[in-house]
Amino acid sequence: MNIRELQADEAAPMELLLLADPSERLVDDYISRGEIFVAEDDGRLIGVYVLLPTRPGTVEVINVAVVEHLHGKGIGKSLVKHAVYSAKERGYTRIDIGTGNSSIGQLALYQKCGFRITGVDKDFFVKYYDKEIFEDGIQVRDMIRLSRDL
Repeated sequence: MNIRELQADEAAPMELLLLADPSERLVDDYISRGEIFVAEDDGRLIGVYVLLPTRPGTVEVINVAVVEHLHGKGIGKSLVKHAVYSAKERGYTRIDIGTGNSSIGQLALYQKCGFRITGVDKDFFVKYYDKEIFEDGIQVRDMIRLSRDL
């Protein structure tokens, strides 16, 4: 597997990005302001994440997505570790990440990668998404925020 930054002349992998974030409007907004990284295996696109500067010295990892049939194979962890490395390389001192209240697997992954829970944006997904989102039978309402010093 190879992880690389998407070049400006390459189209963003919207199908994959929309797996992690169903709002095309929001995805379009943050990919226009962030750096997109893709994971490839034998020339096939298998994962993606976006690094988005938010405040001086701080960057957020947004939209970590892996093709569905490859979930559970460590690709997401590799993407998160690569995001941490890329943020350090770019001189950031803090990296943030967020996920839905129902995303138990992602919460475990991010904590295994050194992130700590720093807050909750109550009703984030209710306010900013047009349709209700459910995951494992639980409505995704709140954004759980995690951070890590670099």
